[in-house]
Amino acid sequence: MILPIVGYGNPVLRKVAQPIDKTYPELNLLIDNMFETMYNANGIGLAAPQIDLSIRLIVIDADPLKENYPEAEGFKKVFINPQIVEESGEKWVFAEGCLSLPELHEEVSRYSNVLVKYFDENFSPKEEMFSGVRARVFQHEYDHLEGKVFVDRLSPLRKTLLKRKLNDISNGKIQTNYKMKRPSTGRK
Repeated sequence: MILPIVGYGNPVLRKVAQPIDKTYPELNLLIDNMFETMYNANGIGLAAPQIDLSIRLIVIDADPLKENYPEAEGFKKVFINPQIVEESGEKWVFAEGCLSLPELHEEVSRYSNVLVKYFDENFSPKEEMFSGVRARVFQHEYDHLEGKVFVDRLSPLRKTLLKRKLNDISNGKIQTNYKMKRPSTGRK
């Protein structure tokens, strides 16, 4: 089932998400719905807060980036209760977008490597190092679990210049080709 994505301005995007355990109701169905929602919106990652659930759950499928970033091929994962253990390497700038901030793309600086502990969809514990675009996509989605969005990483001047666009998103004055839950009204 395709779920509505919440837009910038919705309070759930500012909350630190809570951990879950294997008794979380209908977790496998939720994961399937998140992938379906992400694919429908042409996204490469989706965090549970973006569908109005303040839980520590991320789905990623970076395959659409493989033409320019071969390491993205096959990077399809579920992250439950992820924790960043270490960020390392050179910081690099990349134009990021977000399904919760439609039509907005900005240059964001992030570490090139990230060591992550998490549980997969079977609640098997994992610890993996991700580099390059894989690290980038993960860090972007992880920010959602920490109550952050990518514009929080921009300079104060840049955020000021984007204020009108951000207000338009917050007020639902945007058009998308996917289902959105409008922040200010709560309507779909």
